[in-house]
Amino acid sequence: MGARITSPSMESAPMNRAAALYRSAIFKKAIMAITGMVLFGFVLSHMTGNLKIFQGAEKINHYSEFLREFGQPVLPYKGFLWIMRLGLIGAAVLHIWSAIALTLDNRRARPKNYELRRPVQMDYASRTMRYSGFIVAGYIVYHLLHLTSGQAHPDFVHGDVYSNLIIAFQNPLVAAIYVVVNILLSFHLYHGLWSMFQSLGIDHPAVKGLRRPFAATFAVVICLGFIAIPISIVTGLIQ
Repeated sequence: MGARITSPSMESAPMNRAAALYRSAIFKKAIMAITGMVLFGFVLSHMTGNLKIFQGAEKINHYSEFLREFGQPVLPYKGFLWIMRLGLIGAAVLHIWSAIALTLDNRRARPKNYELRRPVQMDYASRTMRYSGFIVAGYIVYHLLHLTSGQAHPDFVHGDVYSNLIIAFQNPLVAAIYVVVNILLSFHLYHGLWSMFQSLGIDHPAVKGLRRPFAATFAVVICLGFIAIPISIVTGLIQ
């Protein structure tokens, strides 16, 4: 039998398909939706953990130490936290990349003389989605420096989550920043959640009518859970 002759076009076909998939809007929307789910899950768990401050210093500090020790002795001390942080950073980078890529694709596809707007279909959350995303990204960097590593905290004590939160939010300006940004985050979550179902192809009539109520409820719960902490501290309800 003679050797099979493979043409260059046959060899490059898989690479061409992979490149086409990478450039496609479907791939970018799927990346945005999947990474969004990861980030939504983290936001929910992070809020739940932070609300332990209402149970007192012992509860929230014990929870913080539990996360640092989780996985030992298989994982080193803080190993689980670093795995989670690296995974979240990767998800955030991919989420931002897909958002920017889709925005650029939309601009290239739109005619230069296109000026028609549809304000009825475009609510406030969708119109400000990109801007709130960048604001939230900057807030995350500040939050890590403020309450995780402590560089932006004047009296940071490693391991004492309760005192770090109390001291931080006794400053009205800091408390106001957290409240405002978490309200923006809730708008971002609202729009992202209901559009995520469509990006993943989950558009069944039985689910379609529940997308907005689910997204609105989730966003409101997250917003109230996060802003309750700085408001309670700055007003003296938690001392």
